[in-house]
Amino acid sequence: MTRIIAGVARGRRLQVPGTGTRPTSDRVREAVFSSVESVLRAEDLAWPDVAVLDLYAGSGALGLEALSRGARAAVLVERSRPAARVLAANLEVVGRPGGHVMVRDVAQLASVDPVVLADLCFADPPYELAAMALRRVLTDLADAGWLAPGALVIVERASRDGENPLPDAWSHERTRPYGDTTLWYGRFTEAEPTDDRPGDRSA
Repeated sequence: MTRIIAGVARGRRLQVPGTGTRPTSDRVREAVFSSVESVLRAEDLAWPDVAVLDLYAGSGALGLEALSRGARAAVLVERSRPAARVLAANLEVVGRPGGHVMVRDVAQLASVDPVVLADLCFADPPYELAAMALRRVLTDLADAGWLAPGALVIVERASRDGENPLPDAWSHERTRPYGDTTLWYGRFTEAEPTDDRPGDRSA
């Protein structure tokens, strides 16, 4: 059983899609949101300052938890239509404005105009998705304008896969293992502009 941990919807039950998803455990969600709230306090921010992008959303437990705590917006992306119907029902259960469900393959999301500039991004892809493929997805989303500069990105991966799923140019802040699951925390770091125009270099 999955429940909202805190906020206006605390204790409300969320449905979980029957197949094809892997709900984040309560223990891991508690760790995630404890970390996020520590970051918000350190940066003198509050949940109403935060827009969320929840990739491979499944039941939507992460994005909906953020909404319950006061996030101003949460876009939940899930390619499975049955799972998306569950997501929509869970959004009604939480009863907070600002939630939006997108039925789309995350790998194709960068091809559409952004509907949010996310300050916080959750990514809980299937464990079989290679780290290299996930790095490409995250890079493409940042390039397409889905992530705000400095956005905090939290990726959930299998602990047996020790390869960094964050793009090489981004900052990797920390890694936290929880049994079979490991959380990777990073920041979207914009590349420094370069000027390679001929004749513009110092001798």
